[in-house]
Amino acid sequence: MFNRIGAVIILVSDMKKSMEFYKDVLGMELKQQAEDWIEFSKQGTVLALHPAKKKMKQTKNTSMLIGFNVTELETICSNLESKNVKFHKKVTNEAFGKHAIIEDPDGHLISLAEMTPKEEFTQIPYYHGFAPE
Repeated sequence: MFNRIGAVIILVSDMKKSMEFYKDVLGMELKQQAEDWIEFSKQGTVLALHPAKKKMKQTKNTSMLIGFNVTELETICSNLESKNVKFHKKVTNEAFGKHAIIEDPDGHLISLAEMTPKEEFTQIPYYHGFAPE
């Protein structure tokens, strides 16, 4: 039986570059590190990096998004812009709150959402509008 997601694992082309992005740029807490596995943890959710077996092209990986709920999205996005993070979608106002999408070094899309308090735990509005166009 499936109980819960144990980890989100991202296949990356450059472990060092991706680790620096998630740790230093996004501020994720490094939990453990090995040659072929880097693990970050935030409130019980594991985000892991693993090297891709083949050399990956630098193309946008748009079939999946990793989503983070944040506070002060505009401040976060300003900070990310100063670090030259690429934006797939700049901050916009949505029915559920504010939303932006950034890209990691391999082009994986990362959704950042500042939810309006009443919508924080409502699932349907949360996902509406998150998919990139």
